[in-house]
Amino acid sequence: GDSDVARVGDWVVAMGNPLGQGFSVSAGIVSARNRALSGSYDDYLQTDAAINRGNSGGPLFNMAGKVIGVNTAILSPNGGSIGIGFSMASNVVARVVDQLKEFGETRRGWLGVRIQDVSEDMVEAIDGLDQAAGAMVSDVPEGPALEAGMEAGDIILSFDGKRVADTRGLVRQVGNTQVGKTVRVVVLRDGASKTLKIVLGRREDAEAATPVVQKTPAEPQKKEILGLSLSTLTDELREQLELDAKASGLVVQSVDEKSQAFEKGLRAGDIITEAGQQPVIEISDFEGRIAAAKEAGRKSLLLLVRRAGDPRFVALGLAEN
Repeated sequence: GDSDVARVGDWVVAMGNPLGQGFSVSAGIVSARNRALSGSYDDYLQTDAAINRGNSGGPLFNMAGKVIGVNTAILSPNGGSIGIGFSMASNVVARVVDQLKEFGETRRGWLGVRIQDVSEDMVEAIDGLDQAAGAMVSDVPEGPALEAGMEAGDIILSFDGKRVADTRGLVRQVGNTQVGKTVRVVVLRDGASKTLKIVLGRREDAEAATPVVQKTPAEPQKKEILGLSLSTLTDELREQLELDAKASGLVVQSVDEKSQAFEKGLRAGDIITEAGQQPVIEISDFEGRIAAAKEAGRKSLLLLVRRAGDPRFVALGLAEN
């Protein structure tokens, strides 16, 4: 059967061997779709049809007698069914089975980006963005996306002709796409949409990111801005923070606990590598981005912050400056 056509409210029948009592059937409806339990690629149908121990691996049928799911798990405080059961969508199962038959293993598509959800406060800070949707690219290591020209700061709006709602949706879309397929990816960059053609790699073949070489300021600088005590990077700071010798940006020395920066999660030791989607090396770079944002009438500035090598975007209000 085709699990994609299952709708919330459709009647379903679960079959299995609950608690070792022998073959049995229970009935219910599809309570929800696209549920995730623990994995990035989870796609479960939620049902209130009774599913107990022994039902796992049994089929979930629709009223046409088509298998639309494989009973997998339940949520329960006592181990018994309370009407919250989960069946892996049949289309996911079919893809996995086909790959096991052909390759003896699963193969998932790989785009080669680090992403995060677009938050409401990012909308005001980014040109051309009118709603909190899509996936913000926080880093582009060596891989298919980099080869196609994708950049950190791009917002992925659609993948292979389908709209991207959030990061979870994009991860599933990419993982379910054939390795080696050329896909069209529409991104928002500098206020305009741009279409990239990307040949998907295989996730298992992902390579480590290659550091980007940027200039280093000749003399260290320090300043208090937006509740942040900032300093330019020196070799001594790189050693203290265990950073790569080519790392660049501004170091957060301390954060005012009463500031918005503290509320947004910025902490001492964070490295700000971009402001307003432009690299920052010196304090003057950061101040220039603030001035440009204010001149453009913006109330917040988008920062790319790295902590222990992991990047994330933060939209910081400008009122405190």
